[in-house]
Amino acid sequence: MRELIKNQVYELRTKSNITQEILAGAVGVTRQTIIAIEKENYTPSVTLALKIAKFFKKSLEEVFHLKYEK
Repeated sequence: MRELIKNQVYELRTKSNITQEILAGAVGVTRQTIIAIEKENYTPSVTLALKIAKFFKKSLEEVFHLKYEK
């Protein structure tokens, strides 16, 4: 069984009318990092994941979750 990290970053960001650039600046990364996270091509460190969750005032589990595939 394969474990994948899924996230709600794109949905939260667009619902809040926040640009990738603003989110990136707020959490201390580049816009390219936000793009990679949103496309699920990059799994952020625990520190970065916590910063993103805090930015949106959500729990870590509301933003990131594990999905299992066979």
